[in-house]
Amino acid sequence: MNHTVQTFFSPAGTDRPPNYEMLKEEHEVATLGAPHNPAAPTSTVIHIRSETSVPDHVVWSLFNTLFMNSCCLGFIAFAYSVKSRDRKMVGDLTGAQAYASTAKCLNIWALILGILTTILLIIIPILILQAY
Repeated sequence: MNHTVQTFFSPAGTDRPPNYEMLKEEHEVATLGAPHNPAAPTSTVIHIRSETSVPDHVVWSLFNTLFMNSCCLGFIAFAYSVKSRDRKMVGDLTGAQAYASTAKCLNIWALILGILTTILLIIIPILILQAY
């Protein structure tokens, strides 16, 4: 690396030392000294995978567990969601997608059964009251 160092001298007759502009690399070489190993420096390449988004449906499963836990489907979906999150943290995206797919299916069924149960709990008492 050839760097040009510009030198600025202070005018004669002043007590200040001359000012030098030094590049960062030259300053580090001057401070740390030249490398002791004459061999060429080695390089390391790090491949960073792009973040693939695998939804784990934990919030949806928690909602179904707390509010619409028909046949314990919400709790089972929550367990699969946690397994999906664990697989994703380890880096096993295939396993995370499989658990997330199962959790999504269980959440859909829990939501459908919960809505149907809620509707039936509202309609049946109304029909009974109208019969009398």
